[in-house]
Amino acid sequence: MNDAIDSFWHSASGILSPHGPATAGAAASYAPGDYSIHFFLQLAVILFACRIVGWFGQRFLAQPPVVGEMIAGVILGPSLLGMFFPDLQGALFPKETRNVLYAGAQLGVALYMFLVGLTLRLDHFASKARSALAVSASGVIAPFLIAVAITPMLLTVPGLFAPGISQANATLFLGACIALTAFPMLARIINERGLANSPLGTLSLAAGAFDDAASWCVLAVVLATFGGGSGIAILAIGGAFLYVGFLVLFGRRILAPLGRAVEARGEMSMNVLAITLMAFCTSAFIMDAIGVHGIFGGFILGVFMPRGLFVAELKKKVEPLAVVLLLPMFFTYSGLNTRMDMVNSASLLVIALGILAASIAAKFGACYLAARMCGEDNRTAMGIGALMNSRGLMELIIINIGLQKGIIGPTLFSMLVLMAIVTTMMASPLFEYVYGRKARLMDEMETMKTVSA
Repeated sequence: MNDAIDSFWHSASGILSPHGPATAGAAASYAPGDYSIHFFLQLAVILFACRIVGWFGQRFLAQPPVVGEMIAGVILGPSLLGMFFPDLQGALFPKETRNVLYAGAQLGVALYMFLVGLTLRLDHFASKARSALAVSASGVIAPFLIAVAITPMLLTVPGLFAPGISQANATLFLGACIALTAFPMLARIINERGLANSPLGTLSLAAGAFDDAASWCVLAVVLATFGGGSGIAILAIGGAFLYVGFLVLFGRRILAPLGRAVEARGEMSMNVLAITLMAFCTSAFIMDAIGVHGIFGGFILGVFMPRGLFVAELKKKVEPLAVVLLLPMFFTYSGLNTRMDMVNSASLLVIALGILAASIAAKFGACYLAARMCGEDNRTAMGIGALMNSRGLMELIIINIGLQKGIIGPTLFSMLVLMAIVTTMMASPLFEYVYGRKARLMDEMETMKTVSA
């Protein structure tokens, strides 16, 4: 039976290889047609896996679909499919085709964050500015204090950080990893639960955006001092401030005619849609080019887009494609770079669990305390802490950069993957327990009072 299964996978690998079974899974020269063959098959497999795992997680584990999609990406990678059926996994996702998948992944996540920016209520943020700034600051300061405390110990363990890395660079990188929030996932949980227009949703999105931006800026500094040159940090931080400042001063005036055109026609024309998408692509390009990340370009442009009918029409035309087709590519691409078999000793497991505990205390605990000190009630503060504690696959992006640039080793990479998965898995049920269930109960009570009156 096993021989038959192995023979089937070998045959499948041969079909998918551009030059037949002899070169399946090996480096080969790919023609343009070979890339398209893999791309369409990859999309079909990704969509199938995301739908199945997302349904299972929602049905049996009370997880939002986004968590299932994240897990599906890991399943399709070397951690599961590659472990049991390496020939098939290598044939489905050969390294030669991953650049194409990467481009689709970036388009998906940036476009989704553009749609999230469209729903951000700046009036809510203004009313919660003190709380948002406090939560954001605590979500950055506490992780870096934790990093200062534990990095010296981690540097004594061979293989965690690159040989010869300075304690300052190691501390900054680890602090950025702990401070990171799963911004796309946070946004999707908030959207799926209908909280995008709520004060809690606005506060969490604003704080999460600031924390992630700070983490990417710190990463730019680490890359600059680790050998990339000071120009990287100057361009990333200075360019981001200049671009955001430009949008603050002129963005709404420049983009307002798009909203007026939609209101006058009663729907969004193809020309307005094309201009909007051109603006989105340009914004994502600017932020990617200066070394921050394209998702922030999409998000910040969405914040300054016209509101009203424009938003409703744009979401109707773009959101289904972005969420169902494009966004799962982002999760799968990150999952293809994830290995779950690297923490393979008791001592390393203890270190991994210590990093996990410290990360939860630094993010959940600090954000909760900051919200409480700013006057938020206990339920809201707990909900904010639960959301801010999730790292998701944004964590996988930043640690993949660290691994690629030689800042960290494969073992620390795997520990941080474990931290990302656990904090992401606990976010939704913890949020539901401390906020969602009680919020619905309060709404029901208010409804009953209104009916009785």
